[in-house]
Amino acid sequence: MTRPAREDLLPATRRVLLLAIEARRDEPDTVRRLRGQLERLDEPLRVAIAGKVKAGKSTLLNALVGERVAPTDAGECTRVVTWYRDGLTPRIVMHPTAGDPVPLTVRRHDGSLVIDLDGTPAEELDRLVVDWPAQSLRTATLIDTPGIASLSTATSRRTVAFLDPDDETPTEADAVVYLMRHLHAADASFLESFRDQGVARATAVNTVAVISRADEIGAGRVDAMVSARGIAQRYRNDPTVRGLCQNVVAVAGLLAETGRTIRQSEHAALTELAGVPRERLDADLRSVDRFLAGSDGPPAAVRHALLQRFGIFGIRLSATLIRQGAQTPAALADELVVRSGLRELQRVLATQFAQRRGLLKARSALLAVESVVRGDQRLAGEVERLLAGAHEFTELRLLAALRSGAVPLPRAAAQEAELLLGDAGTAPGTRLGLPPDAPAAEQVRAGFAALERWRRLAVNPMFGRTATDACHVLVRSCEGLLADLEHAR
Repeated sequence: MTRPAREDLLPATRRVLLLAIEARRDEPDTVRRLRGQLERLDEPLRVAIAGKVKAGKSTLLNALVGERVAPTDAGECTRVVTWYRDGLTPRIVMHPTAGDPVPLTVRRHDGSLVIDLDGTPAEELDRLVVDWPAQSLRTATLIDTPGIASLSTATSRRTVAFLDPDDETPTEADAVVYLMRHLHAADASFLESFRDQGVARATAVNTVAVISRADEIGAGRVDAMVSARGIAQRYRNDPTVRGLCQNVVAVAGLLAETGRTIRQSEHAALTELAGVPRERLDADLRSVDRFLAGSDGPPAAVRHALLQRFGIFGIRLSATLIRQGAQTPAALADELVVRSGLRELQRVLATQFAQRRGLLKARSALLAVESVVRGDQRLAGEVERLLAGAHEFTELRLLAALRSGAVPLPRAAAQEAELLLGDAGTAPGTRLGLPPDAPAAEQVRAGFAALERWRRLAVNPMFGRTATDACHVLVRSCEGLLADLEHAR
């Protein structure tokens, strides 16, 4: 089988950008914006972390980076959109809304990066950019945004303006991780506000929701994460939520951050607590006040520090894990990270964001071109041709329609369709519902079987026009998968 004739998406997008730059060469500001989009194609994916105030955005960002680089208090810098990028050396640069960028002093205190704005009000800043050497930042630039639904309308407005700019301006984020404790009306309204509003807006397929502070759902019990994962699963199956985001993951952010940054002294203090008779420690852990007043084990100052870093849930879980054999800081850290839900979130970000990097980057760039080609029929035609002809965009639109319930396919067929469209990952084996290490021959057989099924469904007389069109898209997807498998042999 020969590969279906198509233009590779990123090279095609680059070509359209160059055409737009040439066409607008007499407009310096426009050329500067378009050249920025051209450079953006080669950058890591830009992932914004958003959510209401106190949702745990900075804590989760620290867990993803593996270091305490984002301030978690209510300081002035938390009211500014802050970019965290991979860099050769640590650096912090303040970008005012007017004037030149200003370097800030890089300083750490008690293991945390300190960002001091030197008295500059948040209202006068466009952004902060933190360069930090970190393996995790090589594949994704993380963008910490101020909390929405804040008492300060100006603070909330910064996040909305960043993620949902006006029709003439493309959003600077390629994907969004949205944190919530439960799905409240404000969360649904915010997600809906920037859904499906153009080529590169945040849509259901590039937005992941996180039930943050998930350990609080079970009142700090050791099995709290079991309850949180059950709630996440119910949200994943809810038609309304499916139309707003790609996936829902439960994460205990504080536990994840502490697991990634645990110290030897903290493990020693927790080991001392684990040696306290279990009934007595359980009684102390019934409330913060009782724990701080406890007389067995570490002194009050150490208990207070542990509470700040682990929370009641983390202390209780750590003591249990140490009793069960986590005798070193590395062993305890690994268990905490796994149980926090961070590994699942990292897997979701890898399969549903990183594997779509080229597609998400192309969408962002094409929206930028769309905003400057009005009135230029030739350029507008190039953009339209690419959007209509690139099967990747067709798949993305169909996946969004399936997740929102707009395509009336039988349940089993709809589930297979979402898988084929890359809902769980874009690797051929994953799309075909096979294990990652499935032999190539098995993948080919599964590909031909899927192709035959969707060809039969495409001629099903009981299907309406919408369902039939969807089947034709999936037939082409199967043909593309088989072509990719043949090309790789």
